[in-house]
Amino acid sequence: MRCLLLAFSLGVVMLQQQPSLPSPWLVVTALLPILVAIACALYAKRAVGVRRGIASAATFLIAALSVCMAGFFYAAWRADARLADALPPAWEGQDIALVGVIDDLPQPADRGTRFAFAVERILTPDAVVPSRLSLAWYNGWPLAGARAGATDAIPEIHAGERWVLTVRLKRPHGTVNPHGFDVEAWLLQNEFRATGYVRADDDNHRVDAFAARVTDYVARARESIRTRILRSLEGRRYAGVIAALAIGDERAIPNEQWQLFNRTGIGHLISISGLHITFFAALIGGLAYWLWKRSHALTTRLPARKAAAVAGVTAAFIYVLLAGFEIPAQRTLYMLTIAAIGLWLGRPGSASVVWLWALAVVLAWDPWATLTPGFWLSFGAVGLLLYIGVGRIGGASKWREALRAQTAITLGLIPLMLVLFQQISIVSPLANAVAIPVVTFIVVPLTLASIVVPWDVLLIIAHQTFAWVALLLEWLSAMPAAVWQQHAPGIFAAVAGILGVLWLLAPRGVPGRALGLIWLAPLFVIVPLLPAMGTFSVTVLDVGQGLAVLVQTHAHSLLYDTGPRFSETADAGNRIVAPMLRANGIARLDGLIVSHQDSDHSGGALSLLQTVPVQWVSSSLKTDHPIVRARAERGEAVWRCLSGQTWTWDGVEFEILHPVDASYVNPKLRPNDLSCVLRVSNAAGSALLTGDIEARTESDLIRREPARLRSDLLVVPHHGSRTSSTPAFIASVRPEVAAFTPGYRNRFNHPRPEIVERYVAAGVHNYRTDYDGALTFTFAEGSSRVPRRERAHDARYWRDAPVEGELAPLD
Repeated sequence: MRCLLLAFSLGVVMLQQQPSLPSPWLVVTALLPILVAIACALYAKRAVGVRRGIASAATFLIAALSVCMAGFFYAAWRADARLADALPPAWEGQDIALVGVIDDLPQPADRGTRFAFAVERILTPDAVVPSRLSLAWYNGWPLAGARAGATDAIPEIHAGERWVLTVRLKRPHGTVNPHGFDVEAWLLQNEFRATGYVRADDDNHRVDAFAARVTDYVARARESIRTRILRSLEGRRYAGVIAALAIGDERAIPNEQWQLFNRTGIGHLISISGLHITFFAALIGGLAYWLWKRSHALTTRLPARKAAAVAGVTAAFIYVLLAGFEIPAQRTLYMLTIAAIGLWLGRPGSASVVWLWALAVVLAWDPWATLTPGFWLSFGAVGLLLYIGVGRIGGASKWREALRAQTAITLGLIPLMLVLFQQISIVSPLANAVAIPVVTFIVVPLTLASIVVPWDVLLIIAHQTFAWVALLLEWLSAMPAAVWQQHAPGIFAAVAGILGVLWLLAPRGVPGRALGLIWLAPLFVIVPLLPAMGTFSVTVLDVGQGLAVLVQTHAHSLLYDTGPRFSETADAGNRIVAPMLRANGIARLDGLIVSHQDSDHSGGALSLLQTVPVQWVSSSLKTDHPIVRARAERGEAVWRCLSGQTWTWDGVEFEILHPVDASYVNPKLRPNDLSCVLRVSNAAGSALLTGDIEARTESDLIRREPARLRSDLLVVPHHGSRTSSTPAFIASVRPEVAAFTPGYRNRFNHPRPEIVERYVAAGVHNYRTDYDGALTFTFAEGSSRVPRRERAHDARYWRDAPVEGELAPLD
């Protein structure tokens, strides 16, 4: 049974690694092992001796293979059904009137509210819309095309309400970068098959205050609890944490608090974890057992242990519903349920069987659970605890057992933590030693009690208790060596690390356990390959409508622009650039060039400077700009970029071609035309990074630097706008390849079709980050100009195919 459960789970995991869904014909082929297994089983019944043993072993192996394929094709069937619920490209950007229900807790967002919308009816004739959408409703944003007198003020909306809304949608499409967060995978798992926003329209109105679906009762209860907690703890720092512990809604927790929790390794506690659910279920089950066994009439009808099991599982189920049915909560619920079923049947089974059943049930319910870090950490932690408990004999004290368990979790999760987050909290053992008992046995019970007994004082005590714990966390986080950060390990290093921790944590008597440390070494010593001396690489990141380019030589790294600002708390610097740098082993930047002031180029700079050490910053920004002022106040190197500035790193030449001194005193020059223009070159070729320069600056460069403009790679000026990329400029640069950096379906319609056609007519091979993901070009002897396109390099079946495809590809 263990092997078959593991085989099914492995099949589901394998499907999520595929670049495309399998052909239906493979299903027919998959029936062959099943037929062979049946034939072997029949033969084994009649065979004797060695032949029977061989036939039985073959039957078992083929059965395991068949179950694995069953998991694979089951996940493929689920994926095909979900992907079929799609928004046709023809309906992207069109006004569509819908009737539907607010399907989850509405979340505050910049300038408005974001919410899930379950579509019940489509009012627009012939429109095709997925069944569940992720929508934003913006306040104070006049939208073009709205009827005269229409208002775009946001009404108050609640979970479970039925609305008529006019929306504009687009297919799921996110940025794709090396080691970046996969937005499209997140949308797939959460069943959001289109995203969009509510249009300003007089016809938008509430139909029913409560739709009364079964899930609406749960969502409304969660919203009511969240509202009460946030109102009762208004103005208190950790109100979002208390709400997360009550209903699993973590979105009210600020980013700086998440940084604190992650640095101290207690992020797993700031939600409804398995430990919380188990404690709550045990508490209710114990209370039910104590009450039940005092009634002779009840115990004669049902043993107290079985009644306690039912009560505990029921309590866990209610708690998991309040938690939003997240994966760690699901895992605990299924394990408790399976254990309770075993108790009822008188066949409780081993802990490992319960764990494997929970694993298989989670993946059967949600085949995309493996796409979340929580899945791996949750099952990994419990699996480690089961592993260190197998075959152990002895009567160690509870304190020693707790210490051994914490040590096992800390060591055992090192490979997963490095693969998923590229960092390990060194102070987590001490932080967890204090936080786990306090949060589990004090903060969580008080929070849950406040739901049943509406006394605000319980919430205030819970908040204050956590605030005291946070003081310790802040002290630990401030330590210089609180966190170890490094590159993302490769597959070989990760597998070796997992084998190493299993060997290291093996029972006493297993020879050479200390040798497991050697198997951990590849996690740290196998580093990403760097360009050779005299060569360089250029990675044009996919940051949406904006620009961020990483240039790497053998021992130096330079970032040109930092991408856009997405919201008050999120930008390309902290969401895309910093994680990519860390995963690639770039602990510091030797230089940062911010081409000009537009937020789609400079929006990520401040957060990046707070995260990654930068030796110097060069820009065309004014001296009172926040980026320049922040560097100057800290006494760090910052200067203006000027034509004629040159330097050499590892045999690679860097040269600033624009602006000149006169540009900074010309009042008629727009910020776009102040963009720093950088040329990077070696013996194998050159790349030209142009920011947002327009026709005026292009003409000036042709006049001043005709020889130096020639480059093999051109990062297209201003994302392909009609005010740039003049025929004369393209002819002067004569690029072999051009990289466009527009956002998917951006409101400026970049790149303009006539500009794209201009490059095609000039014989330039064009690539687009919105279609291809991040583009990595290598400049070395014998290297081709075909970039590594991240969407093709790391292809997954759920990734949205571009509408037009790449333009004039080299390959």
